[in-house]
Amino acid sequence: MQNPDITILKTDILSDNWYTLNKVTFTVRKKDGTTETQSREAYDRGNGAVILLYNTISNTIILTRQFRLPTYINGNATGMLIEACAGLLDNDNPEDCIKRETEEETGYKVSKVEKVFEAYMSPGSVTEILHFFIAEYSNEMKINDGGGLEEEGEQIEVLELPIDKALAMMDSGEIKDAKTIMLLQHLRIKRIL
Repeated sequence: MQNPDITILKTDILSDNWYTLNKVTFTVRKKDGTTETQSREAYDRGNGAVILLYNTISNTIILTRQFRLPTYINGNATGMLIEACAGLLDNDNPEDCIKRETEEETGYKVSKVEKVFEAYMSPGSVTEILHFFIAEYSNEMKINDGGGLEEEGEQIEVLELPIDKALAMMDSGEIKDAKTIMLLQHLRIKRIL
């Protein structure tokens, strides 16, 4: 259902180099009944999915570490970020996407995933909805080394960590990725690990 107080007047593409940066001009009806014209920029990179693999026997989880340019230019000295496995949907449904990304990035082939929620991650400037999943893993599910796809420029390190260490890394600031923090907290709140 569309918001009757908002009317999109025009959308201009500012950049479509990597994803699409739009400038959207719209009118908004205010509480006093008058309307106001505003412009905002919105970055459209598509929707994504993220997963946290966990093992209830060993009390471990699987995370990844890779270079993230935006963090590097905003104070992360190495640019390396520890995070849960994630990827863009690329026209797949969220479940198929996250199974594919899990195998590509971590080397684990999961057949059963559980969707736990979805969220807008940066609603002031990015259109993306992220679908959050968890799945139990075992050593038998490891079919390759992971690391991502070379043709996509990915150089991903796979990390297997005890849950308590991961939570301590979150508390210390070693883990700063929002989606990863949300999934770690989910595991703890739901008493999964």
